[in-house]
Amino acid sequence: MGTVLAVCVSREKGTQKENIGTAVFLEDWGIQGDAHAGKWHRQVSLLSHEKIEAFRARGAEVADGAFGENLVVAGIDFRSLPLGTRFQCNDVVLKLTQIGKECHNGCAIYQAMGECIMPREGVFAQVLHGGTISVGDTLRILPDEAQA
Repeated sequence: MGTVLAVCVSREKGTQKENIGTAVFLEDWGIQGDAHAGKWHRQVSLLSHEKIEAFRARGAEVADGAFGENLVVAGIDFRSLPLGTRFQCNDVVLKLTQIGKECHNGCAIYQAMGECIMPREGVFAQVLHGGTISVGDTLRILPDEAQA
């Protein structure tokens, strides 16, 4: 189980996401009002709080949402989970669809630090069932028998 520490969106592509505290997740779309939502496999991005903290410990000054992540969650190492893993938070059910991504080298974090953690630590998911997620909510990994 993990705890949601930030719920972030960006109103326009190319702008940093900001923590809005609570968001509505729409089935097969993503987060209401997020510029990156749509009918594709990367509807929601997730990043482990522990990975962000390790990056900050190396001198990076980054706010929640700086890596383009929608959800910052403490207590789950997303990178270690297999594709197809399902998560539930309140009524929202997410399915892990991609681990990591190609990153352009021009992002502000890469320019400042010489690297970015989102390409190797970030994961992406589709929204299988909608609902609301807020900071402080519990995100849990569904058991294998619920994965089918």
